[in-house]
Amino acid sequence: MRQFSALFEALDSTTSTLRKIAAMKDYFAVADPADAAWAVFLLSGRRVKRLVPARRLREWLVESSGMPRWLVEESYAAVGDLAETISLLVTESRDADDPDELSLSAWMEKRILPLADLDPEEQGERVKRWWRDLDPERRFLVNKLLTGGLRVGVSQLLLARALAELTGVPRAVILHRLMGRWQPSARFFEELVSADTTAEDVSRPYPFFLASPLETGPDQLGDPEDWLTEWKWDGIRAQLVRRAGKCFLWSRGEDLVTDRFPEVGEAASWLPDGTVLDGELLPWNDEGVMGFADLQKRLGRKRIPADLLNEVPVRFMAYDILENRGRDVRALALSERRAMMERRLLSAPGALRVSPVLEEDDWARLADLRMEARSRGVEGLVVKRRDSAYRAGRRRGDWWKWKVDPYTVDAVMIYAQPGHGRRSSLYTDYTFGVWRGRDLVPIAKAYSGLSNKEIRRLDRWIRANTVERFGPVRSVRPEQVFELAFEGINPSSRHKSGVALRFPRIHRWREDLSPGGADRLSDLKRLISDGAG
Repeated sequence: MRQFSALFEALDSTTSTLRKIAAMKDYFAVADPADAAWAVFLLSGRRVKRLVPARRLREWLVESSGMPRWLVEESYAAVGDLAETISLLVTESRDADDPDELSLSAWMEKRILPLADLDPEEQGERVKRWWRDLDPERRFLVNKLLTGGLRVGVSQLLLARALAELTGVPRAVILHRLMGRWQPSARFFEELVSADTTAEDVSRPYPFFLASPLETGPDQLGDPEDWLTEWKWDGIRAQLVRRAGKCFLWSRGEDLVTDRFPEVGEAASWLPDGTVLDGELLPWNDEGVMGFADLQKRLGRKRIPADLLNEVPVRFMAYDILENRGRDVRALALSERRAMMERRLLSAPGALRVSPVLEEDDWARLADLRMEARSRGVEGLVVKRRDSAYRAGRRRGDWWKWKVDPYTVDAVMIYAQPGHGRRSSLYTDYTFGVWRGRDLVPIAKAYSGLSNKEIRRLDRWIRANTVERFGPVRSVRPEQVFELAFEGINPSSRHKSGVALRFPRIHRWREDLSPGGADRLSDLKRLISDGAG
C-alpha cells in the first residue's frame, strides 16, 4: 500500500504527462503482479462498490476525533472532501513503519472488500483502527477507496502508454486487453503485459474511436470529397461482437448490454464468427428513429418485458467494421472498411442496418442538411477522413462531429459544492433553477464551462453569499444568472421540476441579466411540446 500511496501522491502533484508516465513506469517496474493488477484497476477509472455510506464515516469520525459533531460537520463543509477531512482530523498514527504493512492487493482483498459482509458496528471498529494505524497519506487513500471517490487524473490511454513503454507490448494491444470485464489478479496483469495473444477473451471489444467537436465549420477541412459524411445518431454507442458462436453487445461505458437488446443479439447470430461492428443502438419504429427518452425505458433493466420490446423496438445502426472473419482491420482505410462492412451487411436482418452516407460533395449543402438534423431526430453530422484508420480514444484530425447548436436556458444558481482532487478547495459544482411562480425550482447541475479565473471569482462570491449549509453543499443568494446549454429535454417524474435536461453545461455567466430575467419552467416545458426531446 505504501508504494501505491507514493504513486498516487506523485500523480496528484503534477500535470506533466511525462512525469505521470515516469511515475507509473517506476511503480509497475517493481510492483508485485497482484498489486500491479489492482493499480491498473484503480488507475483505469474502475471502482469498487461503495462499501460504507458517507453518513456512517462521519459518525465514526466524531467518535475517533473526540470533537463535537457540529465542529466535524463544519470542518467537512469547509474542506469539501470527506476523505481529506478524516485524514486531517484523525491525528493519531504510528510513527514507525508498520511491521505488518500490507500490500495494495492484500488491502483490497483482505480488508476493504470483506467490509461488505460485516455489520455496521464491526465495520466501524475496523475502519477506526485503520485510521489510528495509518499515516495521513495512506489514511486519505484508504478513505478514497472506501467511498469510491479515487480520481488521479490519469486516462486509460496514458496508463496504456506507460505500460507499453515499460514492457514493449504495443499500446493498442494493452488498450484492447483493458476493455470489457476483468478482475484484478496477478494472472490478469501477467496476461495484460504478455507478448502471447493466444488466450484472448472472445467477448472483448476494441477501444472506441471518438470524434472531436468541429467548432469552426468544415471549410478548414479542405476538399469535401476527401471526407465521408454521416448523420450523428442520438442513441447509445456500442460494439457488436460475434465470436465463438456467441454474440456480445458492449456499450461505450464497457457495460455488457446484450440482454437488454435481445433483438440485436438475435440478428447478430446471422453474422459469421470473427465479426466486430461499431455503431449506434437506436429506438426505431415504422415511422423512423424515436427519441432518446424512449431508449432510456430499456436501460437499467436486466429483463425486458414483451410489451416494452414492442413499444420500443431497437436496431443497431452500423458505421464501421473492426474485425472481419477474425482479422483486425482497424488499420485499413475507412473507405476499405466501409466497403467491407456494406458487403457483409447487404442482406442482414432488420435489426442490423448500415448507417447511410450522405452523398453530397459541397460543404454548403452539407450545412443545409445539418440544419435539418433535429427534424430528422439526429444530433447533426459526423465527417470522417476517407483514408483514416480506426484509432483509440479521441484523436483530433480524422473524425469530427458537427453538431447542431444546443438549446439554451437562463437559470439562477441556487446551490454550490466543492469539486474533487485539486479543485476540492473550490466551489465548482453548481445547481441551477428557473422560476415557477415566485419560487426557483432546480432543473440541472453543471460543473463545466467556466474558466479558472471565473471559478475563483465565483468561489469568493459563494463564500460571501452563503445562506445555509448542508454538509459540503451551500445554498446561496439567488443573484447569479448563467446561460446553460443542453442537448435535449424530456419530462421526468423523478425530478421536482418535472423535466430532465440532457448534458447540461455552463455556456456563459450572464452578469448582464438580473435574477428576475431568468427563464421560467413553462418556457422549458414548451420545448418539450415543440419536440426538443
